[in-house]
Amino acid sequence: MLSMLIGLAVGLVMGLTGGGGSVFAVPLLITLLRWPFNQAATVSLLAVGLAATVGTAISWRHSNVRYRAALLMAFVGLMFSYVGIHVANDLPESTLKFVFSLVLGIVSIRMYLMTVKARDSNDVVQEFTSGDSLPFLGRVGKLNPITGRLVWTHQVATIVSFIGAVTGFLSGLLGVGGGFLIVPAIRAILPLSMHTAVSTSLMTLALTSSGTFIFALIQGRSVPFSLASPFVIGTILGITIGRLLAPKISGPSLQKTFALLAFGVSIAMAAQTTLTMIRT
Repeated sequence: MLSMLIGLAVGLVMGLTGGGGSVFAVPLLITLLRWPFNQAATVSLLAVGLAATVGTAISWRHSNVRYRAALLMAFVGLMFSYVGIHVANDLPESTLKFVFSLVLGIVSIRMYLMTVKARDSNDVVQEFTSGDSLPFLGRVGKLNPITGRLVWTHQVATIVSFIGAVTGFLSGLLGVGGGFLIVPAIRAILPLSMHTAVSTSLMTLALTSSGTFIFALIQGRSVPFSLASPFVIGTILGITIGRLLAPKISGPSLQKTFALLAFGVSIAMAAQTTLTMIRT
């Protein structure tokens, strides 16, 4: 029951923010269910991959998914995720936990500062339809004014590939889908709304997390499916609810809420890891 509730919370966060589910999944599974880091990370990838697939299907009908960007990020990400798994297998669990908390803390602070900057400059990002004009935070690329889709250039492709490489490596290293990095990176660099960034992130997560999970199995990790099933089912239910609620909540509100939650998790995990290292 507790495993399903954790999954429900994780899926809800994923549905509302386009990522962050595995960011909460890994520390919650470790703390509340006492799972080893690698086991929690591998199960998290399975749940996130399946839930993100459901979330992508729900988002698709709103035409918010930028599938070309998602496919490119996932393709590059999968190549680097294999490297990340190799590195993770050679590092102690305490080091992985500390790196996890550090990365999450940096990203959450960055995301919150972006929200404050947007508010102060009245640069409020709005959900849009294909014909709307769009104020945005992104500095690279532009949108087709008729379709609202991203205009591809060499610079845009390079940026998207780099985002995919970083998130893919972190997927393999820490067992995270990478959505907590994809969404703020897209919002900081590309001219896409919050809801479009969330939807595109979900498709990327569906491909990257599923592929990384398969790589993890190939490299010898095991998954206790009897224990993982309630968590996976809860995650899928949560993301379904989250995607239905997301269009009714403003982009900046989603961004700020996720940033605060992520920062709290990073502090708690860093403190717990530090205490454990001192005691040992």
